[in-house]
Amino acid sequence: MENKKIYIHANITEMSKKIEKTLRSKLVKSGLRVFEELTDDTELIICIGGDGTLLYLMQEKDFPSTPVVGINTGHLGFFQEIPPEKIDDFIFKFNQGQYTVQSFSTVKATVATERGTFTHTALNEIAVKGEMTYPVHLNISINESFIERFSGDGICVATPAGSTAYNYSLGGSIVDPRLELLQVTPIAPMKSIAYRSFTSSLVLPPDGKLNILPCDESDRMLNVIFDGRLASYDDVQSITMELSSRKVNLVRFDDSNFWDKVKDKFL
Repeated sequence: MENKKIYIHANITEMSKKIEKTLRSKLVKSGLRVFEELTDDTELIICIGGDGTLLYLMQEKDFPSTPVVGINTGHLGFFQEIPPEKIDDFIFKFNQGQYTVQSFSTVKATVATERGTFTHTALNEIAVKGEMTYPVHLNISINESFIERFSGDGICVATPAGSTAYNYSLGGSIVDPRLELLQVTPIAPMKSIAYRSFTSSLVLPPDGKLNILPCDESDRMLNVIFDGRLASYDDVQSITMELSSRKVNLVRFDDSNFWDKVKDKFL
């Protein structure tokens, strides 16, 4: 059996560090090799923590294509596949090849400013909001077809994987991650005789592009939040949202079922 190359990333909690130490010992005893750096020939990334730890890892490592499996020491654990008490089962199944790899779509925002163009990628969602507590007014187009003049706190653009995160708390729909689409959900939209904004989500196909243009000079100060990270701009000319070509590849086992997780976590 060929020794497979493994990279481990753990968050800083005491529980995660304790599990990491135990895991390293078990991996070596099973014939696997553990390395301190992520390289092109790494065959598996093991992420110890909650879903936020996996999101952090993807951002820090620039969305590697290497398959990732998560050991859950957090709360919900949608991305984190393995409970700590099943580490031995995971190692056995991995060595035996008893797993599949599921690819998850990511979303990309291209922000054009007077200073240049900036790009942000996210696994869950990218939100565009105004500065501080002020509402924002944005001209929204889909594939260059004008849709509305949005007024409210902002716009959240979520992947299917992120549909159960911020998008869900905004009233968006839960989407099976096997689908390839983007969900555009308004954040506190204004709906009155003065303002006409969509109050429900819009769903875009894989080739759909959402174009955002600030309505006025005061609307050019925008915050772009990508998987919880913040980039602030004071000179936005336009923002384009679309599916990214980057994929996050998560290791899945036979007993993994998205809708079972939805039922267990939310009902």
